[in-house]
Amino acid sequence: MEAYTSFAQVYDMFMDNVSYEQWTDFIYEQLHKHGIIEGKILDLGCGTGKITRLLSKKGYDLVGVDSSIEMLEVAANRNDSDIMYLHQNIIDMDLYSDFKAAYSTCNCLNYILEETDLYNVFQSVYEHLENKGLFIFDLNTEYKYKEILQDNTYAENREDGSFIWDNYYDEESGVNEYQLALFIKEKENLYRKFEEVHFQKAYSLELIKKLLETNGFTILEIKDEYSNEDAMEDSEIVTFVAQKDCH
Repeated sequence: MEAYTSFAQVYDMFMDNVSYEQWTDFIYEQLHKHGIIEGKILDLGCGTGKITRLLSKKGYDLVGVDSSIEMLEVAANRNDSDIMYLHQNIIDMDLYSDFKAAYSTCNCLNYILEETDLYNVFQSVYEHLENKGLFIFDLNTEYKYKEILQDNTYAENREDGSFIWDNYYDEESGVNEYQLALFIKEKENLYRKFEEVHFQKAYSLELIKKLLETNGFTILEIKDEYSNEDAMEDSEIVTFVAQKDCH
C-alpha cells in the first residue's frame, strides 16, 4: 500500500508530540540569518501542511509539494491562507518558478530508497532555487534506525484511534521497514483496521555531503535535530542547512 493513505486521516492526531513550532522557528531563523525575509518558499513532502501553514503565517509565500493525494486533501481542507499545494514527486519536480528557499521535514527524504533518486532530488531542488537560495532538510540517522528503532514495537491508544508500529531494520541495505496497523474510530465502540507498510533508508552523513556538493551546494551547518547544537554520533535526527552556489 502507498505510504500515508489510511494514516493521512489521523496523521496529525498521532503526531501531536512533534515540536512543529520549534522546527518552524529554526527554519525561520535560518531564513532571516541569510537575508530571506520574504518571498517564495518550497515545502518538499509537505504532508498535511502543518509547517507550511506556520511559515505562511510568518509572511512567506508557500508552495507545498507531496506525492500523497490523501495528505494533500487534508492540507487543502485546512488551508486558511494562499498556500498552493501540488501533487508531484519530489524526485523530478516541474514547478512554475524559482524559490528563495526549500525545506523538507519529518524525515521525508528517508523515504527515498535509492541513492540515484536522492541525487535527483538534490538536483531538482538546486534547479528550482534562486542563486544563494537555502535548502534545509532533516534525516533520521543510521544511529536511530540501528540503536533505537531496530526490531522494536511501539503502540499508542487514543480516543479516536490507535496504532501498532513494528520496525525491522536491515543493516546491509540500510532499509527500515515499518509495519503499521491502524485502528480508526468510525462510531461508538466501532473501529476499522487499516494496515500500511512504509520503507525508509538510512544514509551516512558522508554520502549526503557528497551528493549535496556534487549538485553545487555549500553545506553551511549540520545540526542535532532543530537545535543550535552540532550533530553528534548519537544524534537521532540531523538537520542540514545548505546554500546554492552561484555559477
